[in-house]
Amino acid sequence: MEINKIDEFIYEIPQDAFNKMRVPARFYADPKQLDLIAKDESLKQLVNVATLPGIVSYSIAMPDIHQGYGFPIGGVAAFDADEGIISPGGVGYDINCGVRLNTTNWKKEEVTKFLPEIVNEIYRSVPLGTGKGSLIKVSKKEFEELVTEGIDWAIKKGYATELDKENVEDRGTLPVRDLLGVSERAFERGITEIGSLGSGNHFIEIGYVAEIFEPEIAESLGLFKNQIVVWIHTGSRGYGHQICSDFAREYQSVAKKYQIELVDRGLACAPFNSKEGQQYYNAMNSAANFAFVNRQLIAHQIKNVFLNYTKKIKPLKFDLLYDLAHNIAKVETHNISGKKRKLVVHRKGATRSFPSKLLKGKFSDLGQPVLVPGSMGTSSYVLIASENAVQLSFGSSCHGAGRILSRTQAKKEINAKDLKEKLERRGIIVKTPSISALSEEAPEAYKDVETVVNVVNNLKIAKPVAKIKPLAVIKG
Repeated sequence: MEINKIDEFIYEIPQDAFNKMRVPARFYADPKQLDLIAKDESLKQLVNVATLPGIVSYSIAMPDIHQGYGFPIGGVAAFDADEGIISPGGVGYDINCGVRLNTTNWKKEEVTKFLPEIVNEIYRSVPLGTGKGSLIKVSKKEFEELVTEGIDWAIKKGYATELDKENVEDRGTLPVRDLLGVSERAFERGITEIGSLGSGNHFIEIGYVAEIFEPEIAESLGLFKNQIVVWIHTGSRGYGHQICSDFAREYQSVAKKYQIELVDRGLACAPFNSKEGQQYYNAMNSAANFAFVNRQLIAHQIKNVFLNYTKKIKPLKFDLLYDLAHNIAKVETHNISGKKRKLVVHRKGATRSFPSKLLKGKFSDLGQPVLVPGSMGTSSYVLIASENAVQLSFGSSCHGAGRILSRTQAKKEINAKDLKEKLERRGIIVKTPSISALSEEAPEAYKDVETVVNVVNNLKIAKPVAKIKPLAVIKG
C-alpha cells in the first residue's frame, strides 16, 4: 500500500491507491508506531471508508487507530448532509461509548487508607458485567422519555443538576424526533440496564492528578495536584448494541436499494436524508441520550458512596469536569474550501475536540476538554482542544491508547492473575467479577498513551493540561 509522509506525524494514502476511492485517506501517527498500525486491517478499512458516497476532504484516523467493524476505530469521516450517507459501522456497536471525569476536593493523602473500603462499596453499588441489572426501575413510557430527553430527564428525576448539564457534550441531549427505528428488543434490553457499567473495556477508575502542564487552564477546570478524581467509561449498553445490530443488518439491502456499492459489508449505509437514514439517526441519538444518563447515574451512585466517608475524610465537593462521546455521528457545520457546509461527522473511537470559537456557553473562552484515558494501570490525560483540530480532523481528537493485541491474543499471551498481582504491587487496587477478562485490558494490549497524546499535541489538535495516575480500577 502506498503511504506518503505529508509532514511530521501526517501520513496519506493517495486517492489513486485504490480505484474506488473518492478522497485520499489520511492518518496521524508517530513514526515509531507505523509498524504497529500496519499489523492489522485498520489502514485497509480507512481506505474502504474513502469509497463511500458524499465523503468530504479525507477519510481520517487518529493515532490510536486499530481495526474495527467496517470503519477503523480511531476513525473520523465527514459526509455531505445532502448527498452523503450515515453508517452504523461508522459509529460502532456501543453508541456513545464515552467517558466522564468527576473531580473532588479530596487529596490523595486524605483518601488512601479508606480507599479499599470505598472501592468495595462502589463495587457492590454499581451493576457490573453483562446483564447484571439496572440501578433504577422505569416503565416503558418513562424509558422512552429518558432516551428522548437525555440529561434533562436525569435533572427532572433528581440525578443531575443544571451545572452537570453545562459540562456534558451537547448539554447531554441529542435531538430525537421519534423512536420509530427502535425495535422492541432494543427497548427490552435497555430498560434492564440503566445505570450499569457493562464489561469489556468499560471501567470506573479512581485516580489522582499527578502532573499539571497548564496551570491556568487546570485551575479553570478545577484541577489541582494530588486531587482525587473519578473516571467512568461506558456507553449505551444493550440498547445501543441492539440498535446498531438491527440497522447494520437492514442496511445491507438498503444500500442496494439506493445503488450504493459496498467494498465491505461493514460499511452498510443509507443516504442521510432518506427515510432509513433518518430512522437510524434518531435511534442512534436516543442511544446516545441513554449513554449520557447511564454515566450520570453511575456518577450519582459513586457520589453517594463518597458521601458516606465525609466524617472520616472531610465534606465532599463532587463536580463534573466533562462528559463526552467517542462513538457518534453528528450533524455539524464546517468550513470546506472557504464555504460553510453541513456535514454528518462520524467519530468512531474518536473524541470531539472543538476549540473555543466553535463553542457557546461555559467553554467558549477555553475550548472543549478532551478526555483521554490510558490502558488499565497507565496514566490518563486531560487535554483542551486546539485550533488545528478544525482544519486537520473536523474538530476531532484521539480517545485513548488504541489496541495492538486483539482480545483473543491478549488472553493467550497475558496471564490475568499475574497482571492483577503486578498492578497491586504498584499500589493499584483492582476489582472485577471476571479475573480472566483482565488480560484483554492489560497495558501490553494497547499502544503507549503518552506517544498517542504527543501526536495530537504536536499537531495542535489538543493540548495536554494534566496527567492522572490510577489508584483503583473497577472492571465489569
